[in-house]
Amino acid sequence: MGTLCSSTLLLEDEKVRVTLFDFDPGQETGWHVHEYDYVITAVTDCLMMLQHPDGSQTISEVPAGNAYSRDAGVSHNVINTSDQQMSFIEIELKNSSAST
Repeated sequence: MGTLCSSTLLLEDEKVRVTLFDFDPGQETGWHVHEYDYVITAVTDCLMMLQHPDGSQTISEVPAGNAYSRDAGVSHNVINTSDQQMSFIEIELKNSSAST
């Protein structure tokens, strides 16, 4: 395993947890499983390699200002494969069931 990225908790309450992740080139999150549905918003251009539990790898490129969402249960390791610093904000949705 490589060097871990830094993470800064920006906000946490009963509804959400918001974390800023900063990666130098080659840094990674380490293996983890997402407990909640989540949204990622790229602060910088992000060129990431995602390692999956089955041994496969995918490359994801998310331009600064763009976002994507995933469901709880995702398991992976995220690595900054670019030669530049990379940052994104992760918003975890603690209560994903809408009550209307």
